[in-house]
Amino acid sequence: MAIPRRRHQHQHQHQHRLFPSISAIPAGILLLIVFIYFLAPSPLHNDHLHHTMMNDDNGGERNQVPVFRVPNSGGMRGRDIWSSKGAQYYYGCSNASNAAAVTQPNRYLAIATSGGLNQQRTGITDAVVAARILNATLVVPKLDKKSFWKDVSNFSEIFNVDWFISYLAKDVKIIKELPRRRGQIWNPYTMRVPRKCNERCYTSRLVPVLSKKHAVQLTKFDYRLSNKLDTDLQKLRCRVNYHALKFTDPILEMGQKLVHRMRMRSQHYIALHLRFEPDMLAFSGCYYGGGDKERNELGKIRRRWKTLHVRVHMLHLKNKDWLISNPDKVRRQGRCPLTPEEIGLLLRALGYDRQTHIYVASGEVYGGEETLAPLKALFPNFYSKDTIASKEELEPFSGFSSRMAALDFIVCDESDVFVTNNNGNMAKILAGRRRYFGHKPTIRPNAKKLYRLFLNRDNMTWEEFSSKVPTFQRGFMGWPKEMRAGRGVFHENPASCICEDSEAKAKMGSVPQEPGVPNKKDLDGSLEDQNTNDDMEWSDPEDEDDLRSQQANTLYNETSLDYDTPSSDEPELDELFSD
Repeated sequence: MAIPRRRHQHQHQHQHRLFPSISAIPAGILLLIVFIYFLAPSPLHNDHLHHTMMNDDNGGERNQVPVFRVPNSGGMRGRDIWSSKGAQYYYGCSNASNAAAVTQPNRYLAIATSGGLNQQRTGITDAVVAARILNATLVVPKLDKKSFWKDVSNFSEIFNVDWFISYLAKDVKIIKELPRRRGQIWNPYTMRVPRKCNERCYTSRLVPVLSKKHAVQLTKFDYRLSNKLDTDLQKLRCRVNYHALKFTDPILEMGQKLVHRMRMRSQHYIALHLRFEPDMLAFSGCYYGGGDKERNELGKIRRRWKTLHVRVHMLHLKNKDWLISNPDKVRRQGRCPLTPEEIGLLLRALGYDRQTHIYVASGEVYGGEETLAPLKALFPNFYSKDTIASKEELEPFSGFSSRMAALDFIVCDESDVFVTNNNGNMAKILAGRRRYFGHKPTIRPNAKKLYRLFLNRDNMTWEEFSSKVPTFQRGFMGWPKEMRAGRGVFHENPASCICEDSEAKAKMGSVPQEPGVPNKKDLDGSLEDQNTNDDMEWSDPEDEDDLRSQQANTLYNETSLDYDTPSSDEPELDELFSD
């Protein structure tokens, strides 16, 4: 009996030794978790922002490729990132000459605008000039209510109509509506002019019709006026766009509230116009590496329309489906909007640190919060009108896309720095406006060059990356004389309306070259990547059937990040990229 007793004692002692060992396992796991937690990188350096790669060579030895680690501080030194050096020597100048307006009696011009708020703004501006060319009385323009944006607002609900009429009284006679004809409502003769129609074009096409019909309405009126006009007419464009077109008091008051709230948070702020909506990406023909999920989702959006004439690299198949033949090529050519992450990296490399406050004007972002996460990690002080205003404050505007866009327009215009990931109409209008009112920094990505940099960033250090960005961005920062006169559309480069204070400049002596400011060589030619000559006179394919084949060849005559589309059978498509 002694042997079994000793065996039992031995088993009992073994269990006593085993239990402490087992209980120690959870404690070890807990210590391991704590150890890993302290060694793990910060959330800023997640998979989107922290790239470490290893490769094998020399018989299996592993060599570490440079780590792309984004710092919290800005990447550029030696310049004021909140202003443009030398801007004080340039100012907007658009006073009228002594030539008085001559209005022919019984000659009326009405126009119907096209697109969203900023595309309509372009049409309104050019309509005033067209009326001046024709010596006609202008009827207050009609705003597009059937476009992709579907806003039922009238002119007087967005713009101060009385101010508009009175400010331009010496230039063009403007009335709110056509007079009655023989006691009846007067329905004007409807027609359309070609895109970028010049003075001679308007005179030859419209004067005979006005002489016979007396009242003409021009439809789908956007970009229907040439970039090249006499200086007096160019200055009239500026008087309309920068002075006569004022938002209504409710819009101005709410917009200024938003600006004030951004100023209360920080001395300076950046406004970012972020176009990354699903519809826009679907029709841009761009691909962002989302695999079959992205292709399927964007493909479904394309199939909503029976016909689509958006890009020449899209092929219409017999089953009404769409195939994007070479989306990677589209990105290489700089024709795709930058992702939120890429915009964040661009801003950091240009010197804006983690404490920078950003106001984002954006629609629905493809991918939602997951897509925005890298940008918010870089710039956590991230705001929009929905976060700095209550639903009750925004309620009078929320059901109207143009009024909501007007609020964003005000905050973006008042910002210290304006940034865009695209080159749509809002970007163009604000770029020109900010040049006219003091050359406030306006950053538009040189996407063609930056694409290669973003693509290869895993193979370089942050220092290498951030040193190249300012060089690639020369000519795309909104500084004085950055673009030659005649480059780009007039609304983004109103050179005829910007004067130089030579005397003040001479008193201050020569201005040293600022890092990132284009030199003479840059100004003489390097901007051709994006600011190609677009002064060709377009004929609308719906007006001139025999020029349909020419349309494909001239599609990219705008700046190469231009998302304006040629006319199609579906009006929604024409307006999709407008703002």
